[in-house]
Formats: sequence, C-alpha cells, structure tokens
Amino acid sequence: MIIRSLDDVKTVEWGNGLSRRFLTASDGMGYSLTDTIVRAGTSSNLQYERHLEACYCISGSGYVVSTDGTKYEITPGTMYALDKHDAHELAATDEDMRLICVFTPALSGDERHKLDSDGFSRY
Repeated sequence: MIIRSLDDVKTVEWGNGLSRRFLTASDGMGYSLTDTIVRAGTSSNLQYERHLEACYCISGSGYVVSTDGTKYEITPGTMYALDKHDAHELAATDEDMRLICVFTPALSGDERHKLDSDGFSRY
C-alpha cells in the first residue's frame, strides 16, 4: 500500500504552474497521479508525445482548445482526456485551476516541459 500526503511528494514547476507527483514510474503502478495547478491568467501550448493523460478539475476554471480550434470550458467536475497524444492549449482564467491528472505510461517524476520550435511545450 502506498500512502502519501501533499507534503511528501515531489513538486515540479512546469512554467505556468506546479505538478505535484503523487505516483511515478518507480511506484510500479503503470500510471502516474498528479495534483496540478495551472496559474490564473496563463495559457500553455502542450503535447505529450509519449503519454496519454486524463485530467479532472477540482477547483478554479479555464479551458482547453483542441487542434481543430474547438474550445472546451473546464470547471469543477469536468474531465478531459488526451487520448491521441493531442496537442492542446490549456489555460486558467480568473483563478488558479486545480486538476487531478493520470498519465500512462507513468512519468519518471522529473519530466519538465521543453518549448519546441513550433511553440508547443513537450515531454
């Protein structure tokens, strides 16, 4: 059994927020669990080329924009899943947005976004 509190986990600054990594590859679960903060008023172009991700909003609000330009509002109780390694824009509006995220395969825990020439941050 694995028990962790927020005080016990690795925190990674990812540019426009924080990723608190509760489960990583070394835990052997096959997926990662993060508690992610997207800072109010920020927008990030993201893509995970090696990971699929599902996010559940527990506080704050914002939006995610798909590659076809469709904008989806994200509020508490909303889940979105990037099931095709989707490039996307993620933004928080008037207050920090807090997301619980699952990645598969599991993150090692040290990943940090790196801005590529096309303006997307990847890892």
